[in-house]
Amino acid sequence: TFIEGRGRHIPFDINRVYYLYDVPGGSERGGHGHKALHQLIIAMSGSFDVILDDGDKKCRFHLNRSYYGLYVCPMIWRELDNFSSGSVCMVLASNLYDEEDYFRDYETFIKALRGKN
Repeated sequence: TFIEGRGRHIPFDINRVYYLYDVPGGSERGGHGHKALHQLIIAMSGSFDVILDDGDKKCRFHLNRSYYGLYVCPMIWRELDNFSSGSVCMVLASNLYDEEDYFRDYETFIKALRGKN
C-alpha cells in the first residue's frame, strides 16, 4: 500500500509524517487549528474520532480503517478523542513543523476566521 502526494492521491506534497500512539483511554489530542497546513489523518490500527470545527458547525468522524483517510484543510479546528486501546494514528502533513502556523486558542482561531485578526 502506498500514498503519493502532488495531487495523485492527496491534494498536497507530503513534507512530514508523524504518529500518535499509546494514547491513554479518555485522553484527547489536537485541540488546535492551522493557518496553512494541510493534513491527512489515518487510523493505522484501532480506532479514534476526529472532531472538525469550521467555526459554524462541528462534525465527528470515526476512523477505524487504514485504507480511509480524513483530509483536513487549513483553518479548521481539530480534536481527536475516543482512542481504542492500541490505536495508531498517522498524520501526513504538507509542511514541516512550524509553531507560527498553529492556533492554540479557540477564540483567537474564531477571530481569525471572522477576519478580526
